Amino acid sequence: MESEERPSSPRRTDELSLIAGKVYLVGSGPGDPGLLTLRAAELLRAADVVILDSQVSSEILARIGSHARILDPTKKKSGKKELSENEIEHLIVEEGRKGKIVVRLKSGDPFVFSGGGEEAETLRQAGVSFEIVPGVSTAIAAPAYAGIPVTHRLDGATVVLVNTKDPGFDRISWPSLTGLGGTLIFLGGTAAVARTTSQLLNAGMDASAPAAVVSHGTTRKQKTVVGTVGTIAELSREIDPAVQSLLVVGEVVRLQESIAWFESKPLFGRTIVVTRARAQSSGLVRLLENEGASVVQFPMIEIRPPEAWDALDGVLENVSSYSWIVFSSTNGVDAFFERLGHHGKDLRVLASCRIAAVGDATATSLHNRGIIPDLVPEKFQAAALIPHFPEDLKGVRIAIIRALAGKDDLLMELRHRGAVVDLGVAYQTRPSRGLRDQLGSMLGSGRIDAITFTSASTVDNFFEQLTDDERKNVISNIRLASIGPVTSEALRSHGVDPAIEASEATIHSLTRALVERFSRG
Repeated sequence: MESEERPSSPRRTDELSLIAGKVYLVGSGPGDPGLLTLRAAELLRAADVVILDSQVSSEILARIGSHARILDPTKKKSGKKELSENEIEHLIVEEGRKGKIVVRLKSGDPFVFSGGGEEAETLRQAGVSFEIVPGVSTAIAAPAYAGIPVTHRLDGATVVLVNTKDPGFDRISWPSLTGLGGTLIFLGGTAAVARTTSQLLNAGMDASAPAAVVSHGTTRKQKTVVGTVGTIAELSREIDPAVQSLLVVGEVVRLQESIAWFESKPLFGRTIVVTRARAQSSGLVRLLENEGASVVQFPMIEIRPPEAWDALDGVLENVSSYSWIVFSSTNGVDAFFERLGHHGKDLRVLASCRIAAVGDATATSLHNRGIIPDLVPEKFQAAALIPHFPEDLKGVRIAIIRALAGKDDLLMELRHRGAVVDLGVAYQTRPSRGLRDQLGSMLGSGRIDAITFTSASTVDNFFEQLTDDERKNVISNIRLASIGPVTSEALRSHGVDPAIEASEATIHSLTRALVERFSRG
């Protein structure tokens, strides 16, 4: 058994502490983190101890509070065997007696072939208080994501769930089962499909009865294979027998072709690399995943504070003296206002300033802080602000809030027109090379469909890390997607034209451009 140590964090509120001293048998759902219940999410944030079940997705594990101690009894450690079911139940009881908030996290629903009933019995016998938190069952969710309703007027009066891993599987009354009609759902993995269909055929089921296998249900790896009871075993051989899957048998399978929605998403089956800094990438990752893409994060840059705050502090010291303050990015907005608060100041010091924002995202970041920018250029580039300023700026004080490294076109032109321009360095970007080995492996796998770039620095740092062979492979075989003209120019400086360019320099526009490009095939 492995225990993952987490950094300590403050205790939760008194309200949450009231639920301590209890074990929560929590269903994590079928895999899609969006299907996690509100109660489950609350408990994962509050838990002192989380005892894992197998097959809980990494996206759901990421929702566990940083203070929690994570126990994984399904993993071997230091040559020891993984814990038996009885040993796991003993562990749950032991942790439950410590007066902590203990979450036993189960795949799917804790009472549907997950052993939750047995664990609840053991807790009751041991005198440990517990609560059941149902989850969305894979038996229902995976067919739904495949476009198969488990009940329908077509022929769905009954639904039968069968665990193919149960010791009593071979003792099932198969003639009775096949005579029920309705929908039969067999859980337990692809390896059991041949054995299951053989039993059904031997019991007299028509070999032409519709059947489907759904693997990795509700995740971006989902795969649905449709056939008949007589053919599905052979058709599903391409699916790894070790992966989580289920077999659906019944007339409702015929509806899959017309109802299928999840695997019909425009980016489903596409693997897209995001090179944006990890701190900024969540929005783009979420947009791409909503369109069905499998997203791999390889951040090419890291956003860090500047080596010294002198330049920004100098701006903040005299902030009310500026006629204009120009923000070039959301990072600049965040750093500016955090530093403003550090000096004990607030929005009132900006009362006499006009505000310019480069890009809709920067403007939105200002909106969120209660500021409506006076100027947002149509092109999301700092240089696009130049035509909006008068030719004679003699004596006008302007502050530009941006990264240490950046294009000086705007700064130099404003000074040329006579303005007094101060540069407030709010952050710096540095190359990120921590994932170099994994990046090389992915590039050589042939599985990447597109690589997204959201700044010139992500482009430069990406190409600097490539070998000659990797460079040739990227240019020849992978579509490169740019967020806008400046980023596209950086790509061309490395000898490659972007296959995809966003019409506006926003992550929403970049996502739309990817969808349009891949929708064409």
